[in-house]
Amino acid sequence: MLYQTILFAPLIGALIAGLLGSKIGHKSSMIVTTGLLLLSAVLSWFALYKVGFGHEATEVNLFRWMDVGDFKANWAVKIDTLTAVMLVVVTSVSALVHVYSWGYMSEDPGKARFFSYLSYFTFAMLVLVTSNNFIQLFFGWEGVGVASYLLIGFWYKKPSANAAAIKAFVTNRVGDVGLALGIMTIFLVFGSVNFDEVFAHVHDKQDLVLPFLGFEFNAIELIAFLLFIGAMGKSAQFVLHVWLPDAMEGPTPVSALIHAATMVTAGVFLVCRAFPIYEAAPTVSALITVVGAFTALFAATVGLVQNDIKRVIAYSTCSQLGYMFFAAGVGAYNAAMFHLFTHAFFKALLFLCAGSVIHALHHEQDMRKMGGTYKLIPITYFLMIIGTLALTGVGIPETKIGFAGFFSKDAIIEAAYAAGEGGHNASAVFAFWVGLIAAAMTSFYSWRLIFMTFHGRYRGEPDVLKHAHESPLNMLIPLFLLALGAVIAGVVFYSKFMGVDMGAFWAGALPGGEGAHGAVSAMADGHGAVDTHGAEKVDDHGGDHGGGHHDFPKWVLWAPFIVTLFGFVVAVVMYLWRDGTQKRIDAEGGPLYKFFLNKWYIDELYDATIVRGTRKLGDLFYKIGDIKIIDGWGPNGFAKLAMAGGKRLSKFQSGYVFQYAFVMLIGLAGLIAWAITKAQG
Repeated sequence: MLYQTILFAPLIGALIAGLLGSKIGHKSSMIVTTGLLLLSAVLSWFALYKVGFGHEATEVNLFRWMDVGDFKANWAVKIDTLTAVMLVVVTSVSALVHVYSWGYMSEDPGKARFFSYLSYFTFAMLVLVTSNNFIQLFFGWEGVGVASYLLIGFWYKKPSANAAAIKAFVTNRVGDVGLALGIMTIFLVFGSVNFDEVFAHVHDKQDLVLPFLGFEFNAIELIAFLLFIGAMGKSAQFVLHVWLPDAMEGPTPVSALIHAATMVTAGVFLVCRAFPIYEAAPTVSALITVVGAFTALFAATVGLVQNDIKRVIAYSTCSQLGYMFFAAGVGAYNAAMFHLFTHAFFKALLFLCAGSVIHALHHEQDMRKMGGTYKLIPITYFLMIIGTLALTGVGIPETKIGFAGFFSKDAIIEAAYAAGEGGHNASAVFAFWVGLIAAAMTSFYSWRLIFMTFHGRYRGEPDVLKHAHESPLNMLIPLFLLALGAVIAGVVFYSKFMGVDMGAFWAGALPGGEGAHGAVSAMADGHGAVDTHGAEKVDDHGGDHGGGHHDFPKWVLWAPFIVTLFGFVVAVVMYLWRDGTQKRIDAEGGPLYKFFLNKWYIDELYDATIVRGTRKLGDLFYKIGDIKIIDGWGPNGFAKLAMAGGKRLSKFQSGYVFQYAFVMLIGLAGLIAWAITKAQG
């Protein structure tokens, strides 16, 4: 019953709060949903201990679900280390978001509905990550999409919130078409949608070719590409990223849940879960590497100039997801999952700290109207510094001293270097250099946020500052727990994700050294802390951090630290020593600044092409096709014809006897003429 409780406890809470909230009251709804989420979180950590440390992977068959001809899909819970890690991430962050929301949403009249949505969101994500087949995964995938629509548009009386919810829903449907087609192709090729059955026969189908519209496609490459389209939508990769910043229209706890634990992590999980397919699809893996790296760079450039505190963190999420994808693209699936794991703690911390700032400043989100607040909200300031240190990956190379992001981000950058060493993998080389550039930008915009929000002179309304206050305890306790994760998650779990215990920890859920392509195989050949047998390689510096063995050149190990320090120094000079820099930039910003500020004009490009084009096409079909042709020649045409005929015939209804007699005479003459003609014939 352990795994069933983890999965269904949030659903029970969602149903109670959603259906009975008006009867049992807001407080009871909050107690039930939060209590059940805390239970699910505690049991998830126990599950991780059993599976990751005790190697008790299992599969629990719940009930028969779909059985049509050769198509069979039971509802089952697949529990391996990959699932257990995701259970911990999803339930832990969600439970803390529930607790935090007690304070943040205290004055909102829709608390029961809000907590119901949060719990449903968590349940849908748990369905996704515990799936043992692609259909069940798709069910959770769509459930997460529905939940995001409900939560982003929670304040439905705001037009901007409704627009953002629709944008997120529609954009994700584009990606979901790719996922649906990918699942259909999987059934066509393998005759099954069960993970174990499909993955066991990937190499048997590696040379299979599928004809379509006169072209021939490698079946595995096609499946990998279609699945990645779905992953791009959920995880906001470039082209399908446009929904993510607008998701900030929802309450801040929603932003933390979406960006740290649910929704955006689904795409990364899908690629890692389907790693046997991507191992056999090198072309698509290279595409994932390039798209992930470009997304990391694109989002970082936009984050440099944003002024909304939540949007800066949102673009940071988009950028960090790019890191995770290019790690998976070069074959370092364990590094991708490690960064997903550590990122959940410090990104949730940053979002909830931002919510604490917004709460203190009476819902102000523009950093240009903040400043000088660190004395008024010192706890929030201290905790946000911890989140920033974790995000920017502060640590000392070649040691085990550092915040969570230091271990996972550096592991990704070094994995890209390992995969591209010798120049044989151009996409990995590209990802390595882009990863370094994005790291410098991440450091700059993260410290820019700190300095604009907490330092310098206050630039907002004086009355707001007078009433600024620290958040209540029920908002601060989750922040302290997340801060603890942001500090120790990297060093505590490094050996499990990347080091000596990696092979035993993952136990087949992700590839180890043997049989993996790209970075993992390169690490196994002597560039990593793990060999093919999981034995630690001891270096002459006494550490095993750095994605591994110190066959890496020193400049590779130290490069992330140097670029991070560079970004910090530039932010100090611009925003700490020269107060008022942002005002001058707003006034004098050139074309590049405006280009970044307007998010590379991607939304405007979509509006000018897809949105307007779709609207014109709709007008064509509606105004001409529907109204003029179908209605005009069909129902409306016949109605007009009948009306015109009726008007003419009505003129005979004059009431004069001589006119009726004349009509009768004409009729009689017509009948006689017909009879004579018939007789002669």
